[in-house]
Amino acid sequence: MGSKLADRLLDLLYPTRCVLCRRFLPAGRPRICDRCARSLPETEDGGRRRGNYFAECISALYYENDVREAIQRYKFYGAQAYAPVFGELTARCIYEHLEGEYDILSWVPLDRGRRRKRGYDQAELLARDVGRRLCREPVPVLRKKRGVRPQSLTGDPASRKANIDGAYKVIDPEAISGKKILLIDDIVTTGSTLSECARTLLLAGAEEVRCATLASTR
Repeated sequence: MGSKLADRLLDLLYPTRCVLCRRFLPAGRPRICDRCARSLPETEDGGRRRGNYFAECISALYYENDVREAIQRYKFYGAQAYAPVFGELTARCIYEHLEGEYDILSWVPLDRGRRRKRGYDQAELLARDVGRRLCREPVPVLRKKRGVRPQSLTGDPASRKANIDGAYKVIDPEAISGKKILLIDDIVTTGSTLSECARTLLLAGAEEVRCATLASTR
């Protein structure tokens, strides 16, 4: 069977859908439909925000409506195929706002149990696609020492901070000593997870930590 015929059959069996609104798309089209592309909730000036321990965090989109639903599917329901679309949006934001501001590209890791249950680490997938687009190989710098209650199920900012406190450990302190690190994650809400990761890295000798996420709450 010729490759073109095989591709057409695959298009019939698995029609492409917009990652946001889920409308069917013609074969070969980008994974975001024209209507959604025109109405993307893009942040202003990268949605820059400061937090405890990290110098700043930028985000490509606001975490609302169809974006929120798409990230939920990506994060919890096996939609790994969204990674290239999300990676492109995040990489573009990083290139525009943080190019030249970091030495190491990494990500906020899942604990082993949650990764095993889910089958993948959504932040790692995002970081690897971002790295491919920016010609930077992502490096694991943290591991999660213990499972904690999902931050999305934890209440106020103080509770989120207490929930995540002490959850991470630096893999190789020598590798990050004196380095500027850019951490990738899917979303930022209160910033407590990113703050704990940044605190852990700074205590281990990193010079600075910046963060970039696909989406941010307003």
